[in-house]
Amino acid sequence: MKSFFPLVIVSSLFFGCQNQPQKTSPVEKNSEVVIYDNPSSSIIRGFELPADKKLFITSGLVSLANDTSKAERTLERYGDTYTQSLGCLKRIEELLSEAGLSMSDVVFLRVYVAPDSNKEDQHDFPGWFDAYAEYFNNDDNPTKVARSTIGVAALARPYLLVEVEAVAVYK
Repeated sequence: MKSFFPLVIVSSLFFGCQNQPQKTSPVEKNSEVVIYDNPSSSIIRGFELPADKKLFITSGLVSLANDTSKAERTLERYGDTYTQSLGCLKRIEELLSEAGLSMSDVVFLRVYVAPDSNKEDQHDFPGWFDAYAEYFNNDDNPTKVARSTIGVAALARPYLLVEVEAVAVYK
C-alpha cells in the first residue's frame, strides 16, 4: 500500500473534467501531506502522501434509517439523497472519532450515487454536493478533499441512494 498512495492524484469526475486547465500550485498541509488545490473548486485536485504516513480507510458506508416510524426497507425510512448523504458523513465522522481522527483528517472520498425514484430516476448529485458542503470546505472545517462522485445503476439495497468511502491521514 505504501507504493500506491504516494502516487494518488485524483480528480473529481464533475469538477476535474473542465475544458480549461486550472493554474494551481501545491500547497503544503502540515508540512508533509502535499495538497494540489484548485481555489475555485470545493474539492482539491489531489494529494501526495509521504511513505511514513499512516492511513485510515473506511469501507463504503451507507446511512442508517432516518425515520424509523416509516416502513422498513423503504426510501421513506432512509430519506432522499441529501438526507442519506448526511447520514453517511455522520457515520464516517463517528468512525473517524473512534480511530482518533476527525473530518479535517480526510483526504479522499469515493461517493456512489444511485438514481432516486422520487426524482424521475435521476441521480441527485446536487443533494450529495449540498451534504458535502456541510462537512467540508466551510467555516467549521475548511478542509477540501480529493473526491470521485460516481453515478451507479443501483446500490446493494433499492432504498439506498448513497454510499461513501473515506481515506484519512494520521498527521
